[in-house]
Amino acid sequence: MIRALSSNSIYIPQLQKVRHLVTDPKYGFLKQLGLTTENPGHYDGRWGGSGKVIESVSPATGKVIAKVQTSTPQEASNAITEARKAWPQWASLPAPTRGEIMRQIGEELRNNLKPLGRLVSLEMGKILPEGIGEVQEFIDICDYAVGLSRMLPGSIFPSERKYHVLFEKWNPLGVVGVISAYNFPVAVYGWNTAIAMVCGDTVVWKGAPTTPLTSIATIKIIAGVLERNGVPGSVACMITGGSDVGETIVNDTRVPLVSFTGSTEVGRNVAVKVQQRFGRSLLELGGNNATIVAPDADLEMAVRAVVFSSVATAGQRCTSTRRVILHNKIKDEFLEKLKTGYKSILERVGDPLDDNVLYGPLHNQQTLDKYKQAINSALQNGGKIEFGGKQINRVGFYVEPTIITGLSPKAEIVQRETFAPIVYILEANSLEDAIAINNDVQQGLSSTLFTKDVRNMYEWVSAHGSDCGIVNINIGTSGAEIGGAFGGEKATGGGRESGSDAWKNYMRRSTITFNCGNEMPLAQGLKFE
Repeated sequence: MIRALSSNSIYIPQLQKVRHLVTDPKYGFLKQLGLTTENPGHYDGRWGGSGKVIESVSPATGKVIAKVQTSTPQEASNAITEARKAWPQWASLPAPTRGEIMRQIGEELRNNLKPLGRLVSLEMGKILPEGIGEVQEFIDICDYAVGLSRMLPGSIFPSERKYHVLFEKWNPLGVVGVISAYNFPVAVYGWNTAIAMVCGDTVVWKGAPTTPLTSIATIKIIAGVLERNGVPGSVACMITGGSDVGETIVNDTRVPLVSFTGSTEVGRNVAVKVQQRFGRSLLELGGNNATIVAPDADLEMAVRAVVFSSVATAGQRCTSTRRVILHNKIKDEFLEKLKTGYKSILERVGDPLDDNVLYGPLHNQQTLDKYKQAINSALQNGGKIEFGGKQINRVGFYVEPTIITGLSPKAEIVQRETFAPIVYILEANSLEDAIAINNDVQQGLSSTLFTKDVRNMYEWVSAHGSDCGIVNINIGTSGAEIGGAFGGEKATGGGRESGSDAWKNYMRRSTITFNCGNEMPLAQGLKFE
């Protein structure tokens, strides 16, 4: 049981029944991360919740890894209280000092790159290179935040009044609430937290209830760095639990910004509730991403991209390719090549922690059920399975990556995002038709075009081209770099995280006029005497 500590600042679930896994050498990384009942660790905050007990289940085996006691809504509210108390101290530190602490967090993540990556694979189900790559994303955004700490800008504008200075300053918001999803249990939190903290905000994080061990391990790494620097652990609070705990963050007026990653349906409710109290929401919601392949495209390159973007993470990325729009001249050739690529993937299915495995399980039974429902719906509406379509006969939540043809782009199942490795093959007669199909869905996250024609490229990125937030050429829909702002339009929510000027989401802007003269002239030449 993780013990209570000195200040009432962090709420972390207590662990139960981890000991039986630690005895297996394969799971030694759990002990490296301090996830044992024998060695709970000591950090600046209160560790342990008093809510209901939930189970962490391995997607590869369907077996319980650990049981975790969640936070209650009151404990979530208390965490917000402590984060708000810590904010003035954190915000008063010079931005480069906050950047130095982020550098140390990045270094500590580097020291735990492989064990934390293995935990992501164990608990989420993605293959080991992806688990490690996800932790690397957090490291990369820490590096980005260090640079940002020396570059946070302001502006000076010419004043029409003599001896007046007009300028603009950016200030931190306060407490930022982050509600993340199971498919990226480290990276999405990292994008938000590294930028928010370097901007001077404190963070209260609710991780997904199905990946609690990953959340605990991540926050312990951060808490250790904060403690060594004499910073309250409540600068980075973590709570866990269900929708009632999430609603506590969403409804609390002391949380001026809520960053939510999840379904469009839930995100819409989050946006309304936050707006009703005049807060801000940063939404990263559903994607129904398309790859367009023009007749002049490099088909080998396009096939490799579609295989990765549709199969990686077993189709459980928000940027996974769901629709492939093929020019009718190359449809048959491309489809055969794609089937060959899928066959090679099925030869390397297995435990995501094992070397040489390229394809792991779905996350849980609920995701497996939605996969089956989507395939049944496609078949009932005239779809034809070209590849896959079945559950794989092995322990865990494994399914075949699936290719479906014969459906209209307007079919309900094609219009809907299914978080699983299902891709629909659609046909177009021209680039104009393909762009119209790409845009004719509610979501607007990621999109890509394969072509060698610069005129096609121009049309694709123009005002009447792709309406997505991510518009790629000759690469897949998945695999965004941290330097660009990540997010999408329409029912994807309009949020932007990570690089570019996404830092502005975590700050408020002040327009300042400074009169350094002896008179008080009014703007627009107004006389009031």
